[in-house]
Amino acid sequence: MPDDQQRRDVVDLTDQDAGSQAGRSERAQPDAGAGRKKPGFIRRHPLAILAGLVVVALLAVAGYIYWQRNIHPYESTDDAFIDTRQFPVAPKVAGYVTEVAVSDNRHVNAGDLLFRIDTRDYQTALEQAQAQIDSATAAITGYDAQIDAQRAQIDQARAEVSQAEAAVGFAKEDAARYRDLQTRGAGTVQQAQQSTANLQEQQGKLTSANAAVIAAERQVGALQAQRTSAVADLARAKAQLAQAQLNLSYTTVTAAQPGRVVQLSGAVGQFVQAGQSLAIFVPDDIWVTANFKETQITDMRPGQPVDIKIDAYPGRKVAGHIDSVQPGSGTAFSLLPAENATGNYVKVVQRIPVKIVVDQWPDGVSIGPGMSVVPRVTVR
Repeated sequence: MPDDQQRRDVVDLTDQDAGSQAGRSERAQPDAGAGRKKPGFIRRHPLAILAGLVVVALLAVAGYIYWQRNIHPYESTDDAFIDTRQFPVAPKVAGYVTEVAVSDNRHVNAGDLLFRIDTRDYQTALEQAQAQIDSATAAITGYDAQIDAQRAQIDQARAEVSQAEAAVGFAKEDAARYRDLQTRGAGTVQQAQQSTANLQEQQGKLTSANAAVIAAERQVGALQAQRTSAVADLARAKAQLAQAQLNLSYTTVTAAQPGRVVQLSGAVGQFVQAGQSLAIFVPDDIWVTANFKETQITDMRPGQPVDIKIDAYPGRKVAGHIDSVQPGSGTAFSLLPAENATGNYVKVVQRIPVKIVVDQWPDGVSIGPGMSVVPRVTVR
């Protein structure tokens, strides 16, 4: 009996173990199904995702273009700088520098003294020209007096001609009377011959008087020609005086307009030639030259407002406006312009210089040509 009981207990335990294993098997089956994950949305709909990305990109591009053309009202460039027409300061005459009235980077007004050249040589030339004027004036006065005297001699010679004509007329009548007396036997041959000789003598005196008148008149012509030469000498002397006065004034070099003197090279005691640079002058009239791309100037017009940032003074902004747009690219007016008809042509975006005038430069800052700025133009 005990053995049978033990066998039944073993069978029950075996059945329980089998049931337990079957239950675990049934519970394990749902867990295995739960371990398999479903594919994601991208894997399940790749074409829809790609199409959506393309649509978003196209909308972004279209929105950017619309913003640029209709909403974005500005055009800007960093290829811009302050510009002016600076020029060298040079004397028009040669000489030693006796005074330098300015120092480096100083501001001057129109008419202020910059340099002074030694004046002694030019003062001497001025006095010499004045002496030549006085000499020519005296010569003209002398010729006028001689001409007046010569005209008096002409009058005297003409009076002598009149006297000689009267004497000739009397001698003719006298000679005719004595010839008549001789033919009638009342006069002598000697008297007739004497009257004839007297007539010939008076005729000779008349000829001489006429010649004297002609000579006197011709002498007046010669004196007038000499006077004309003296007048020309006077005009030349006056021109030399004017040039001497100009040269003397050129020894003082002054500022032609307000501005600053930079790169000062002239010094006292230095001998300079005419046209030699002594300094560089930067006028107060400065502006901004901005080289915009040719695709940026489509809507640019003179008078449009501009906001300008100065690189040297980032905290300061100045306002201005477009003065003009150059009708052509910068390379077209360069020393060696591009020759697109030769070689291999590669199209590049050209730069167009735009002149921008500033309404009011900030006070208390040093601003000059070549300094970088960033302008922003309101084009719409």
